[in-house]
Amino acid sequence: MSDVIQLLPQHVANQIAAGEVVQRPASIVKELLENAVDAGADNIQLIIKDAGRTLVQVIDNGKGMSVTDARMAFERHATSKIHSSDDIFKIMTKGFRGEALASIAAVAQVELKTKQEEDSIGTSIQINGGEVKSQEPTVTQTGTIISVKNLFYNVPARRNFLKSNAVEFRHILDEFHRVALSHTDLEFTLIHNDDEIFRLIKTNLAQRILHIFGKKLEGQLIPINEETEIVKISGFIGKPEVAKKSRGEQFFFVNHRFIKSSYLHKSILNAFENLIQKGTHPSYFIFLELPPEKIDINIHPTKTEIKFEDEYSIFAQLRAATKHALGQHQVTPTLDFDKDEDWEIPTLNKKKPINYPEISVDKNYNPFEAETIAPFPKTEKDTSFKSFNSIPKPPKTAGGSYNYYDLEIESNINREFIELESNLNEVPSVLQWNNAYLVTPYQNDLLLIDQHRAHQIVLFEKFKSLSNKNTLSQQLLFPIEIPVDAKEKNLLEETIDSWVSFGFDLEINKDSCLIHAIPAELNSENISPIFELFFDSEEMESAENFKAELCKIMAKTAAIKKGTKIEQEQCVSLVQQLFALDQFKYTPFGKKTYKTISLADIQNFLD
Repeated sequence: MSDVIQLLPQHVANQIAAGEVVQRPASIVKELLENAVDAGADNIQLIIKDAGRTLVQVIDNGKGMSVTDARMAFERHATSKIHSSDDIFKIMTKGFRGEALASIAAVAQVELKTKQEEDSIGTSIQINGGEVKSQEPTVTQTGTIISVKNLFYNVPARRNFLKSNAVEFRHILDEFHRVALSHTDLEFTLIHNDDEIFRLIKTNLAQRILHIFGKKLEGQLIPINEETEIVKISGFIGKPEVAKKSRGEQFFFVNHRFIKSSYLHKSILNAFENLIQKGTHPSYFIFLELPPEKIDINIHPTKTEIKFEDEYSIFAQLRAATKHALGQHQVTPTLDFDKDEDWEIPTLNKKKPINYPEISVDKNYNPFEAETIAPFPKTEKDTSFKSFNSIPKPPKTAGGSYNYYDLEIESNINREFIELESNLNEVPSVLQWNNAYLVTPYQNDLLLIDQHRAHQIVLFEKFKSLSNKNTLSQQLLFPIEIPVDAKEKNLLEETIDSWVSFGFDLEINKDSCLIHAIPAELNSENISPIFELFFDSEEMESAENFKAELCKIMAKTAAIKKGTKIEQEQCVSLVQQLFALDQFKYTPFGKKTYKTISLADIQNFLD
């Protein structure tokens, strides 16, 4: 049998390695920005076109590279940061494996211009698909300019897996935020399609956070600062009021390297226990500093996950530091030991006579005499509750019976049309209970309907039908202003057509969105919650989801809330509309709408 094992060609090996390193344009942004930081630059520019599909360019004023280093940088496993196996556990820089540039060059067209300060002329290299096309002297500034063009041009299958430009650019923003937050002593600029998104000057961490995420966090940051023998903890945590349902503003940095850690995130959640609603996540920007030999950062290709030598101790200290910071700023409930006049214990006045307690006894009381029990007091008849006979009658069908609802029975796949027989004096009844639930009879059973969820489904189907028509709008006398950051602004620009189709009139500015008109079905007080839920949503991976997600959010926000009293006619109308839908068992968020209580259940309960 002939030999079948052979070495892979260099360009094939590089393309395989690129599958780990280069997943999308944001992967390139991460690698190039970190290289610029490692090069000692204090001014870094990131230029993007078409969300990185056409161009990702990084310009830095770092120390640059020599002619030989410029060529060697694109070889696999070529690095200036590792000389022995011991160095792996003493890493304080970003990139170190020496695979990033080789992997990027294997799936794109790359041009590099670089020059050292002591050199009079620089070097230019062009590489297409891992093949060096040219290397020649060039006139350029001190530092490095690297341009990555036409990503995945030679791997079209990988290019087809990329999401919409809005989604890809949000991933680029995530990487930009992580590097910019971890290096506040550097200047960063981000330009997308010739539009300047960020120009960040050298500043402190608090100002950098506000420059990136906008004025919505102004006055909402609590400093955290603790230092022990194991770890030094610093940064900021957000107040409970700015907790969000999505995990968009949670940042951990270990030795100024961004990491993801569900374990450490849990320690923050524990510290915020009973301060935020279940299912929400606090904002935090936390820096951990500890000796490099106490961590292992070489366990994940993108280096976003690391392993701690003493993870439990860091968990406990991070939780304690967070609780301490919250307590210092009086966020957690505390006892007030300040002197209060209402709590003062009166002192004894020796000049005032003492009144001794007196006991009065009924000497004529005989416990053996029969006790006369008074009857229950008579009460007037309660006429406030209207009889069911006063409920407006629903429309009849052609056969003379009441077409109340068509209920889907869970035990039967085939849907069954159900008619509740009634005469002129008897109609199907709907009762609102506890201002939260609707109770209505069905045969020998009772249906307990959640009024908020039922209204959600009705509104969801209504908004779905409106999105394909010319929806009526109501002009606002004063526009509603919604503060937005760069990521939210990008999301609004991508989905502007969807908003317009529902009847919104939006004016998107750099750090705010003005709403001049809203759909006729909504109220002004619904608007801010709708935008908040929309920005927190994690279901925006494709343009097809925008309208459906917006329908869900508007329905949830505008639906009747629990605790709201509604008139009898509205109760009947809501139940009729609910069971007239094709799907009424679950809300758009997958929660049950009603529960059937059988006569047998009631009898068992009473027995």
